[in-house]
Amino acid sequence: MINILRYLLFPISIFYGIITLLRNKLYDWGIFKSTKFDLPIICIGNLAIGGAGKTPTTEYLVKLLTEYKIAILSRGYGRKTKGFIVANENATSQTIGDEPMQYYHKFKQVTVAVCEDRVHGINRLKDDHDLILLDDAYQHRAVKAGFNILLFEFDKLLKWQFLLPMGNLREAFSNYNRANAVLVTKSPVPVNIVDQINIRKKIDLTIEQKISFSSIKYGQLISLFAKEIGAEINGKVVFLLTGIANPKPLLMYLNALSGSIIKFEYPDHHKFTKANIEDLVSAFNEHPSKEKIIITTEKDSKRLLDDNLKDLLLDLPIFYLPIEIELATKDKFTFDKNILDYVAHAKRIS
Repeated sequence: MINILRYLLFPISIFYGIITLLRNKLYDWGIFKSTKFDLPIICIGNLAIGGAGKTPTTEYLVKLLTEYKIAILSRGYGRKTKGFIVANENATSQTIGDEPMQYYHKFKQVTVAVCEDRVHGINRLKDDHDLILLDDAYQHRAVKAGFNILLFEFDKLLKWQFLLPMGNLREAFSNYNRANAVLVTKSPVPVNIVDQINIRKKIDLTIEQKISFSSIKYGQLISLFAKEIGAEINGKVVFLLTGIANPKPLLMYLNALSGSIIKFEYPDHHKFTKANIEDLVSAFNEHPSKEKIIITTEKDSKRLLDDNLKDLLLDLPIFYLPIEIELATKDKFTFDKNILDYVAHAKRIS
């Protein structure tokens, strides 16, 4: 039934494709204005909606570029506010969004800001920073970023992909040609050589463009409220709470550690309600096992800190699981060097 519905959406996808093609051409021809800035701007984005790993990739760049004064500028998806906002101690997922909250909590040396108008946001930040990272802005062509990193999920690259609403593509697959670097995320370790060849054929890059493969690296569990790091999963019943685009890799990781996972899955960026959390707490308390734990993602955890939810969870063993990207050994040097070289050459002379 779902496949039939998707095919019925095909004409709408064709119309959507024409609109996005025209929009891109108007930028390419200079009819629509694309603003260039005099400091390094790195855009991290993807062609498909959600789940490619933009947040851990942005965090990877922050750690790579520690010698520079960095600002991260995001749209702030899911926030209830508008306009330009710089994160501070009063920020919540409601005011700036869950991903910016994650950046703010993790990187105190970095300025985190949100603005739906990226040109305006950059103008507000540029004088006080060495470089700006644009989170999820590949389609925001009003800004001419100096370096575009385009992400693709490994599993999805091996399948046919279609434009919205029939599929998940925001724009035509061929528009990877605007990227300076392509990063394939959530890859197996090691990547099968046949898959590598097929992917490199599918993404036909120029000599200047580079493709790299990365995998997910899971960190230690961190308590949402207590100062506890490194809780064990082995042998415990896991109550998994997620509101992300693709929980499959997380489920595969946890299945290898726990024989019983009770899932509470919601759509990407889902705003957890009191009823959602009450359902989770009730199921947790009623389960007979004495060895049980609640796990969520780091991004989801930021939405659980809202005042109307955290009181329901305070006395429970709830932890979030941080993730990082880990580049394939043969790719890491080239990927890092391209980023560092771009920033060094594009930085402003004092």
